[in-house]
Amino acid sequence: MALVEFTPNLYRHVKCQSMTVPGDTIIQVLYTVCEENTRLRSYLLDDQGQLRKHVTVFIDNVRIQDRSNLSDTVSASSAVYIAQALSGG
Repeated sequence: MALVEFTPNLYRHVKCQSMTVPGDTIIQVLYTVCEENTRLRSYLLDDQGQLRKHVTVFIDNVRIQDRSNLSDTVSASSAVYIAQALSGG
């Protein structure tokens, strides 16, 4: 099962713990994570089920390519890192 971790700044907005979840694609992993934490779904995914613009996902330290269909593959030993984009001045 893939290990899913979140940036600390995301945790400030939505309580989300690191977890291990099954899935062959990032969409399967994200849906499983969101089943565990329903508030997280609306923060990560829009109403079309696509990744929100302010969220970036890495699989084994490589940013995912398919932000629309979320079809990037995930292995059982993958590390998935979910980050919130930061801005400010």
